[in-house]
Amino acid sequence: MWFFCAFFGIGKEKIIMNQTFMKERRIFPLVFSMALPMMLSMAFSSLYNIVDSYFVAKLSEDAMTALSLVFPAQNLMTSVAVGFGVGINAMIAFYLGAGQQKKANHAAAQGLMFSVVHGLLIMALCLIGMPAFLGAFTSKQSVVDLGAEYSDIVFLFAVIVNVGITYEKIFQSVGRMKETMICMVIGFVANIVLDPLLIFGVGFFPKMGIRGAAVATGIGQVLTLIAYIVFDKVKPLPVRINRESLSFDGEVCGRMYGIGIPATLNMALPSVLITALNGILSVYSESYVLVLGVYYKLQTFIYLPANGIIQGIRPLVGYNYGAGENRRVEKIYRLSLGMAALLMAAGTVACMTVPSQLMSLFSDSADTVSKGCTALRIICLGFIVSSLSVTYSGTLEALGEGVPSLVISLMRYIVIIIPAAFILSRAIGAVGVWWAFVITECTAAVAACILFHRIWGRKSKASEGKVA
Repeated sequence: MWFFCAFFGIGKEKIIMNQTFMKERRIFPLVFSMALPMMLSMAFSSLYNIVDSYFVAKLSEDAMTALSLVFPAQNLMTSVAVGFGVGINAMIAFYLGAGQQKKANHAAAQGLMFSVVHGLLIMALCLIGMPAFLGAFTSKQSVVDLGAEYSDIVFLFAVIVNVGITYEKIFQSVGRMKETMICMVIGFVANIVLDPLLIFGVGFFPKMGIRGAAVATGIGQVLTLIAYIVFDKVKPLPVRINRESLSFDGEVCGRMYGIGIPATLNMALPSVLITALNGILSVYSESYVLVLGVYYKLQTFIYLPANGIIQGIRPLVGYNYGAGENRRVEKIYRLSLGMAALLMAAGTVACMTVPSQLMSLFSDSADTVSKGCTALRIICLGFIVSSLSVTYSGTLEALGEGVPSLVISLMRYIVIIIPAAFILSRAIGAVGVWWAFVITECTAAVAACILFHRIWGRKSKASEGKVA
């Protein structure tokens, strides 16, 4: 515990800053100022995997396939960190909005402590289980070996990833979006510079192959965490992170995990989906597994900026709801929905007009590129409508409704798409998997609209009753 306190500077008094701007500034400039840095941050974050994939694809198709197979486990690591971070974010914003400074302090300090524990557990689980996991989806020993080389390094940074993301969510909860963006840019720039140097052995750098991609990613994550710590030292966060705040608070921990566990499951569901779809597609050809892996690399670049909007509004929704500003909450989530839909429309246009250019970044095989073009043109038909599910799910988490948000995600990633993909693939071949994405997004969007408006109607009436 002493090391934890010393490393994160716990014990030093933090300056308490006024956060009332979240309920006083005009909606559009406020949302834009919070969302834009996060949109850019998420865009840079998505480029981590894309950059790794681009350079790894230059090694061999086996290397790219290995990276695609490792991705679900890598996404699980990130999901645990982000999911629990969402709980920390929501609680800090809510307690600050409600004027409960001590509770906000507990959420920040205990969130950091638990993130270390989560990182250690994930590291151990992934390092032990990856060989068997990889072997379940390919019979090619070369692919298994390459995947193990990458994963054995990348999962050593699990604690760094968890703590870094926790800092990210704490900064976001108090409106420090620009610092978050800068920290992410620092990590990305390091990754993009080091990737070719370490993969191919440029100059005095060793030629490490796929292991170099893992090392470059890890170094980028370390630099991101250091940047957060430096920013906190230079301009202290408006929450105290000290020994007193580490004292166990059952209510705070319960509410953090009450939001964090569903949010983690929410974030982890794509890993379950990818694993299931890999199993369905591998029956036809490993090239389809590669296409799915490439799609998810590209999908992160399309969806993460939209998710950046959601991250930007989470503290605004939580703070204003805590302060009883229900009309501002409504204006905030409606504006964010429109912004998300515009981003998804741009993604749709890109996938429709230049699919071959996108696919050729990751494969030189004409057959793989052709299959990938078909996949992108079909899947993108569900992009715009998915903005409803994404926005409403994120808003529910900000309101402390983690379980309903999870229900929406279960529909998108498990309940509808996996059975639909299995049935359609048996009926019309591998292309049926791509159509399952479209069917799922349309169905989930309808359900999300109904679920969100019922819950928000109930919560807003209850909140108004308390104010009255």
